[in-house]
Amino acid sequence: MNVKTIRNIGIMAHIDAGKTTTTERILYYTGENHRIGEVDNGNATMDWMEQEQDRGITIASAAITCYWHDYQVNIIDTPGHVDFTAEVERSLRVLDGAIGVFCAVGGVEPQTETVWRQADTYKVPRIGFINKMDRLGADFFDAIKEIEKQLKANPVPLYLPIGAENDFSGIIDLLKMKQLTFDPETQGEIIIESDIPEDMIGLAEEWRENLIDKASVYDEEIMDLFFNEEEIPTDKIKKALRLGTLKREVLPIFVGSSLRNIGVQTLLDGVIDFLPSPDEITTVMGTDLKKNKEIQILHKENANPLALIFKIQVDKEAGPLCYIRVYQGSIKKGSNIYNVTKKKRERIGRILRMHADRTQDLNELNAGDIGVIVGFKNIQTGDTLSSEGEKILLEEMHFPTPVITIAIEANTQSDSAKLKKGLEQLAMEDPTFTYKDDSETGQLVISGMGELHLDVLVTRLTKEMGIAAHVGNPQVTYRESITSTNSGHEKFSKFLANKENGAGISLSVKPLSQGSGNIFKMNAKTRGIPENIISAIENGVKNSFNSGIKFGYEICDMEVSVDAIEYNELTASEFAFEACSAMCFDKVCQGANPVLMEPIMKVIIVVPSQYDGEVIGGITSRGGLVNIIESRTSGDHIICESPLSKMFGYSTALRSSTQGRGTFSMEFDHFAPKSNR
Repeated sequence: MNVKTIRNIGIMAHIDAGKTTTTERILYYTGENHRIGEVDNGNATMDWMEQEQDRGITIASAAITCYWHDYQVNIIDTPGHVDFTAEVERSLRVLDGAIGVFCAVGGVEPQTETVWRQADTYKVPRIGFINKMDRLGADFFDAIKEIEKQLKANPVPLYLPIGAENDFSGIIDLLKMKQLTFDPETQGEIIIESDIPEDMIGLAEEWRENLIDKASVYDEEIMDLFFNEEEIPTDKIKKALRLGTLKREVLPIFVGSSLRNIGVQTLLDGVIDFLPSPDEITTVMGTDLKKNKEIQILHKENANPLALIFKIQVDKEAGPLCYIRVYQGSIKKGSNIYNVTKKKRERIGRILRMHADRTQDLNELNAGDIGVIVGFKNIQTGDTLSSEGEKILLEEMHFPTPVITIAIEANTQSDSAKLKKGLEQLAMEDPTFTYKDDSETGQLVISGMGELHLDVLVTRLTKEMGIAAHVGNPQVTYRESITSTNSGHEKFSKFLANKENGAGISLSVKPLSQGSGNIFKMNAKTRGIPENIISAIENGVKNSFNSGIKFGYEICDMEVSVDAIEYNELTASEFAFEACSAMCFDKVCQGANPVLMEPIMKVIIVVPSQYDGEVIGGITSRGGLVNIIESRTSGDHIICESPLSKMFGYSTALRSSTQGRGTFSMEFDHFAPKSNR
């Protein structure tokens, strides 16, 4: 398949905007499915996990390949719930373009803004689809205004809806200036083209003029043709808008109702017309480890192989399925490839093309393609695959910090081993899920992004894997930090096997601003000191980041500098320097006014305006601070921040105070010193 005829796209939006329903129609019209699956019936192709079918939401990003007009379209359907933000993040990392699905009633909803920011971070070109025009309260033009205002985008409608709610019957094509209706007898497969209804000609001409105006920015000849009342070739308008889309300065807007099979084929045409092929992407960066410099990654087919593992899914029989995006060269079945991140060689057992939960064997994957490799042993999400001779490391994927924990304990000794194995599998699949043994209680503690995230993972352990376990109540994951600078010196000396092991270290610590992370600096003179001793000092400090200062919680937002090293080649050992640096770190931090840090969540509450008072009172009583109140079509958006520890059970309280009409979303924002508010 030619790289120019490939489209790697994602479908992203707020929960319940209709992403999976839209994907089901795409699979039906492209011939991938012979029937249309429905989320409500639990038979959607992309929601193949049992829990996705039970809950009616997307949890894992599913990858599937289909074909439209001789183009190969690799689709990744991503979750809309904020707890599964890692799935969205890693999908956006490897996509070339995306479809933003908006509800015609809700407009720009809280999670839409979150995924939009993520797509901005990865510089992903997008097109928009205003869905659910058949729903009560649907308003196409209000949705357009919200996209413009809330997302700071430049929406350019290519189609207008004919009617709304129960009267929604078709769309107007502003490029051809024709009415399109979708035959219900063939589930919308047959599109009937006719003249625009007379009462809509004025509106259509007004919006076509808007379309031409936006396109003329990228091709001046379009405006000349328009003023001279000459015919403007449709391809010329498309080419100009494509240029604006690739620059992320234009957002082509499509409209329809996926559930009623209206407007999906025109959206598919938009994917081909406006979203980039892999060789048009210039934003992927990597590091040439041999030359130690940053380089731009271009999709060269005749080059050494280069690929990124963006997702791992463990299969009971086949083992880890590694979803990869190939950036350069080709990856062949049966060959060896070098894992640059792990510095190990791996053998490619099988290469698969994924069709949601079905597979197709391939002999190779070429530049620009997405597929699955089976047979890798030592791998992790975010690993770079390259040739051993040309070591290129692709940009790392960054995932948010888990902020909520639950203690879990196997009911029997035999289940204990199964539980550890199950947790290993989940941690391999999900980078935002972690687990560790609590040294004080002896329990296993698992951490995740939210209550729903951990609920899903626990259900997978108990139902899917059949592990009998006792699960505790959710707890907050705290952090520790310091509030002042400090420095100090430490000496270590111990006799082991009749040999003295000695070391001396001087360290300085200072607090950093929120969200900076931890930084390790080597300011000491290292000439004449072996590399293994330098590594031991670094390991001693970095391991101490995980063990805390006073309370045993992980440390955040701190800079540690090694100021001096006392090295004697007769007594020096890795063990001595690692232990000495850990002891020095602990002593210096104790004198730097350590503080307990708690996770502060960004909370967005959507309610009818008459409930604003109750909601603001409720959030304030939980120690929250209201930052902004925005009036929108879907209701007032109350944007606030609150300590996670006070937000347990909030969904029940919100339903109670708003007669079931309030909804909210919550995501981690930052750590702050724990207060008694």
